[in-house]
Amino acid sequence: MKWRDRSSSSPPSAADPGSKPAAPSLLASLDSPIFRAVWFASLASNFGGLIQSVGASWMMTSIGSAGMVALVQASVTLPIMLLSLPAGALADTFDRRKMMLAAQGFMLTVSVSLSLFAWLGWITPWVLLGFTFLIGCGAAMNGPAWQASVGEMVPRRDLAGAVALNSMGFNLARSVGPAVGGMIVAAAGAAAAFTVNAFTYTGLLFVLSRWKPERDVRTLPREGLGVAMWTGLRYAAMSGRIGSVLLRALVFGFAASAVQALMPLVARDTMGGGPLVFGLLLGAFGAGAVGGAVLSTRLRSKMSNELIVRWSCVVFGVATIALAFSNWLAAGMAALVFGGGAWVLALSTFNVTVQMSAPRWVVARALALYQMAAFGGMALGSWTWGMIAEREGLLLTLCVAGAAQLLCALIGLRVPLASTSGLNLDLIGAWTEPDLALSIEPRSGPIVITIEYIIDESDIDEFLAAMADRRRIRRRDGARHWTLLRDLADPRVWIERYHTPTWVDYVRHNQRITQADRTITDHVRALHRGDERPRIHRMIERPTRAAAMEPLTDQEMAETLTDPTRAS
Repeated sequence: MKWRDRSSSSPPSAADPGSKPAAPSLLASLDSPIFRAVWFASLASNFGGLIQSVGASWMMTSIGSAGMVALVQASVTLPIMLLSLPAGALADTFDRRKMMLAAQGFMLTVSVSLSLFAWLGWITPWVLLGFTFLIGCGAAMNGPAWQASVGEMVPRRDLAGAVALNSMGFNLARSVGPAVGGMIVAAAGAAAAFTVNAFTYTGLLFVLSRWKPERDVRTLPREGLGVAMWTGLRYAAMSGRIGSVLLRALVFGFAASAVQALMPLVARDTMGGGPLVFGLLLGAFGAGAVGGAVLSTRLRSKMSNELIVRWSCVVFGVATIALAFSNWLAAGMAALVFGGGAWVLALSTFNVTVQMSAPRWVVARALALYQMAAFGGMALGSWTWGMIAEREGLLLTLCVAGAAQLLCALIGLRVPLASTSGLNLDLIGAWTEPDLALSIEPRSGPIVITIEYIIDESDIDEFLAAMADRRRIRRRDGARHWTLLRDLADPRVWIERYHTPTWVDYVRHNQRITQADRTITDHVRALHRGDERPRIHRMIERPTRAAAMEPLTDQEMAETLTDPTRAS
């Protein structure tokens, strides 16, 4: 059986699943056969990954210091910070399915090698960190392609539910996997946990190998990796909606990482337990996350994205402080249930907000930047909290981390998540290349564009406000040297001017126009008072003749020095 993507045939919805979900049920996305198959295969893979994580963390408690224990978490999250943007650029320009297959195959190879090293007794603290780092590299390459592919597997109206369901799947595994992992480690050692994880990659590899997604016909050459990465950075910098998510995710990840990074020490030192207690604590966190995913659809229908994130920060902060004072297993598990629910609500809301704030052509890069912010914060936090715990102890460390999470909620008062309700980022797709009298190549350039408007004096303030949005959109989509000029001889004449490096960049720039961008364009054109549409001039820069650029001879240089007027 081969699965083919049909989500693209569904009519796009302008509704924002991030704020008011159109889907009546969290499970609606499972109606897609490929999403359903990948979801169940990912559930098994996540189950194995958490068993492996328990094995690695607990093994480190016996062979390394408190700082090394915290670095286990950092070694998984640091690659995501370092590699997500290149991975996102590749996912937007190459076949996402093949990227996922390559990443999963790489992680399978690393997991098998880790198992062999463990069975042979070759594991040292740095060897263990090296293997977990490599597994993190595979996860970093897989993440943007997988997250962006969700939009190809399900209709837009089900996207928020699919993101929440992915979180639920991971946390279903989290609620059971760590406890099982703790039992495996206690009964057969960490090497057995590593071996179980290696087998769980096979199902996802099989499902992805059978998926045949429908691809849009590519009419333009691919962007180079460096250009694609810069394009993603520029888009995020020019999008206030995405920028606010990146800041909040960075702070949230930094503060939240203390709980997961130090949980092995909480189990061992605060509660006096072993790997089974550690697994139960992780299981409680995962169970709470499942509950948060179940509640996410209902909460999004009643609360804005900002309120969900703000309250999630408060709940997680209080849960972290409660965990610091919990030396009783049941109390610690109760705190982690609330923390897990807040964790999944915040991260899934960040994810949905990014997906709904970026068009499909750049969505993988936007998600990659979000992952870099969130997991970069986690990597930095894991190291920071580990160092503090070594010097000041667990109690103070967890209290400070909880206070940092409350600070994240306060940041929302100044940098709230923007609403994406009614935002339609589907590409217009109506732009066609104009007929040119001069024959040029796709790589010809630079191209200079001027657009002439006639604006009444009474409309100037409104026009300037609209052109400020126009400038941001132009620069976000690749234009350079954008300027707005006013004719001194005829003050009603305004000229918008910008450059693109080549003709193909100009074509790509215009093909990126979305339905939301068209609103600004229509507004500007409505202010134009000419009898015809705004006049557009497309020009190519050309140097003067080569002879004028030749260097002066020695005799000419000497004459110029003795008679400076010759230089003019």
